[in-house]
Amino acid sequence: MDVKLFCGSKSKYLAESIADHYGRPLGDQTLLKFSDGEMQPIMNESVRGNYVFFIQSTFAPADNLLELLLLIDTAKRASAGYITAVIPYFGYARQDRKDKPRVPISAKVIANLIEAAGANRIMTLDFHAEQIQGFFDIPVDHLKSEAIFMPFLKNLDLSNVTFASPDVGGVKRARTYAKFFARDLVICDKYRKRANEVAGMTVIGDVTGADVILVDDIIDTAGTLCRAADLLLEKGAKSVRALCTHPVLSGKAYENIEKSSLEMLYVCDTIPLKKTSEKIHVLSAAKLFARAIRNTHEHRSISALFMEK
Repeated sequence: MDVKLFCGSKSKYLAESIADHYGRPLGDQTLLKFSDGEMQPIMNESVRGNYVFFIQSTFAPADNLLELLLLIDTAKRASAGYITAVIPYFGYARQDRKDKPRVPISAKVIANLIEAAGANRIMTLDFHAEQIQGFFDIPVDHLKSEAIFMPFLKNLDLSNVTFASPDVGGVKRARTYAKFFARDLVICDKYRKRANEVAGMTVIGDVTGADVILVDDIIDTAGTLCRAADLLLEKGAKSVRALCTHPVLSGKAYENIEKSSLEMLYVCDTIPLKKTSEKIHVLSAAKLFARAIRNTHEHRSISALFMEK
């Protein structure tokens, strides 16, 4: 079966780069919009019997998710042979469990919608919680941003680096870097009163004189990360930088980052930046996704794409 790459309108910038690395142009498509905002995607070429990959992150607004669902349905009704939803940033992943009474498990709802639309496979980068893979009854290729960040970090001086997790939930992620580079690990233990509001934070471990690199998967309002950076410096750190896969950057995030003690924030291009900042450096996920798409089509290992020591 031949491979055809298509994309949602809000991820076209990334899809074009993925297609360039893959070595073929994006498929011919049109997105019509009615005056009331309804969307109608149209595929202007045959996909009958083809491997079809739709590239679209599902960050806010919800129209991005809806567009992806409609694209999948379009390909299914056009008799595509195999449909993969390539979702660089999987929205609603932070709602992966019932942590209080009478709330939805939204990540499961999104998984159901994608399957119901007709996807045969999911490909994504850094789920907020790895167990979300279990919400799907179709194959999930869970790519890891370590394959992007680690080669970049190898070119930096890490002789004085200590890796840190901004919260207890991210310890496994930060430990991966600490183990790979044989560096120390510290933890910032936070307590929230409500979403996007940190009530308190403490540092577990010694950072005296260290160049600290915080590791996280999502940076939203940047409140937690900026508070962690300030606290680490108070505890004796020499400098603080951060790696965050998905730059949601909502609310006063840019203002918080500019005013913070962070020297640099490294992110992936799974979500387009709303504006540029001298403190934000973007690394592309396009090459990783292009290689993963090729391996999927050729029935080769996906895990082989990730660096192992």
